[in-house]
Amino acid sequence: MTPTEPLPGVEIWRGGVNTWDCDEMGHMNVRFYVVRAMEGLAGLAAELGLPHAFSPYANATVVVREQHIRFLREAHAGATLHMLGGVVEVSETEAKVLQLLVHTASGQLAATFQTTIAHVTPREGEAFPWPRVVHERAQALKVEVPPQARARSLDLSPFETTAGLDRADDLGLKRIGLGALSPTDCDVFGRMRAEQFIGRVSDGIGAFIGPFRDTVVAHADHKPARVGGAVLEYRLAHLAWPRAGDRVELRSGLVGTEGQAMRVVHWMLDPTTGKAWGTSEAVAITFDLDARKVVPISDAARAALAKSAVAGLAL
Repeated sequence: MTPTEPLPGVEIWRGGVNTWDCDEMGHMNVRFYVVRAMEGLAGLAAELGLPHAFSPYANATVVVREQHIRFLREAHAGATLHMLGGVVEVSETEAKVLQLLVHTASGQLAATFQTTIAHVTPREGEAFPWPRVVHERAQALKVEVPPQARARSLDLSPFETTAGLDRADDLGLKRIGLGALSPTDCDVFGRMRAEQFIGRVSDGIGAFIGPFRDTVVAHADHKPARVGGAVLEYRLAHLAWPRAGDRVELRSGLVGTEGQAMRVVHWMLDPTTGKAWGTSEAVAITFDLDARKVVPISDAARAALAKSAVAGLAL
């Protein structure tokens, strides 16, 4: 799909990138991609006939069950962006929606989201059937997932999670985050905002993945002066929704390498009960910050990284 080809969907969000949205890599941080996706989801809900879905007095809302993200082009401070959205499929209580984040100036895709949402009661989070108007409008908003938004390196098949604190200990997963949710981390219904998962992973990822990046650079033919990281693809599954005051612990492990990327899994756990709040898998690269391109994983680096891979680690 070229920039001249029309992208599917209706406009559900428009804005840009602030300096404070960007991280040490010089581009918009992953948490703010999800922030935009959630704002866009409010816009798409309105198009579906639920304009007050995220209001405190709503009679029904939607929650994210799963989200698949592909990061296609960097977004730097000052960039203008807009988002298109549509419905891929809808069932009795759930729907898969497509969200495309577009560089307004060029028409090129910055990121894509395949988001599975559920129609739930606002405070209890219990799923119940969509109203008729949603089914009617969903037909008018029907889209197909374009090639650039389809899963490339991750399997989006249904799964049964293996995540839990005891298993994390057994596998030797590294703790990259530990804390508690504040009211500002939560939405108007008291549930954790969706960007908190990917954002807290981003906050703690440096100490975990830094040694792996060093391994890639140490065995590279050309050793960049400044190195960082970037994520190409992400799958996030929300299994339960913590609330203000609940504690969260992030555990991570390396699954292995594929091509020029590393595959890692992150679990968000409840350190009190040991149960999983959510789980995710990501495809990450080592990034030359000056050339703005991937640092290849050599055979020697691949062999070294294999020693740190966690056997049996999955969502």
